[in-house]
Amino acid sequence: MNTTVKLYSKKENEIFRFLKSFYSFSQEQLKNEHIEPNTLEWETYFENPIEMANIIGVYTENSDDFQIRMWICLDPDMYIQVTDDNADDIIRYLYERFPY
Repeated sequence: MNTTVKLYSKKENEIFRFLKSFYSFSQEQLKNEHIEPNTLEWETYFENPIEMANIIGVYTENSDDFQIRMWICLDPDMYIQVTDDNADDIIRYLYERFPY
């Protein structure tokens, strides 16, 4: 099962700016990944749930700079909103639940 990270924003260009800084992609590379500047919703999948810890960490470290919200899905149809208050616990849980 793949785990999911979803980003939402009410402000155009926010998700695009966040992903550009997170992935260090150029604007052209983001467009090749089908991420347009006006995107208000974006999701990605991870075969290894531990890999989502990086984007969660970057999200919480930069949450003051972007008007976006993050939700993750570890189990089918069950989403958890990532906040500054629960991000560390979520990352710890990922390493406990998926140790490999």
